[in-house]
Amino acid sequence: QLQASGGGLVEAGSSLRLSCAASGRTFSSNFMGWFRQASGKKREFVADMRSDGRTSYTESVKGRFTISRDNAKKTVYLQMNSLKPEDTAVYYCALRLGFRLGLADGSSHYWGQGTEVTVSS
Repeated sequence: QLQASGGGLVEAGSSLRLSCAASGRTFSSNFMGWFRQASGKKREFVADMRSDGRTSYTESVKGRFTISRDNAKKTVYLQMNSLKPEDTAVYYCALRLGFRLGLADGSSHYWGQGTEVTVSS
């Protein structure tokens, strides 16, 4: 089970940090990360981090968002800086078991509930 938190309403240029805690058995090798879905649009991959620290980001957030994780706490974070109105979306955390395939193809074994991020201009 994944529990996400940290969304909110902020002005453009502000920062937010999302958190997602996993419970239950998650296995030692996995990818944890984030997707987002803006109103009327398809869900898109944002970032993921493998259990050994390897990261991947979608191009539009590189340099602004940073993903991190605390394996002991089974928690993944998404630090979002320099937020733009186009970052407005519902953000979902996800966990994919295994060591080879990350979240970028849209597949995941577990999904959290969404947390809403609204960035005003």
